[in-house]
Amino acid sequence: MPRPSVVLDTNVVVSAHLKEAGLERFVLDLALAHKLQLFLSAEILEEYKGVLARPAFRLDSVKIAASMRLIEKAAIMVRPEKKVNVAKDPDDNKFLECAAEAQADYLVTGNKRHFPKRWKQTDIVNAREL
Repeated sequence: MPRPSVVLDTNVVVSAHLKEAGLERFVLDLALAHKLQLFLSAEILEEYKGVLARPAFRLDSVKIAASMRLIEKAAIMVRPEKKVNVAKDPDDNKFLECAAEAQADYLVTGNKRHFPKRWKQTDIVNAREL
């Protein structure tokens, strides 16, 4: 049986780093354990790195670097061909672009209100719904 494919919004990755017992951490751990097929674009990866490095989160830079290596190793990188302007927050369009290029089953986010309920073949869900 094929693994469900996912794109993770930055807020899911940040929450996973801030709360080790949360559902977002469980979702990230499933992706790192190859129980979910994670898809990324270079733009998304750069956003993960930049947001996790913000001083407000007080995350250790060595741990962030190690986590990013694990995420890169677990993920399949895609290069979205088509730009879209669909999300309420224009910065979120990159996640829809990645999901479309990857033909992902799910886009997992903590901010469902910023996205349509479904984008092409991708269901927009939160960690609990996944």
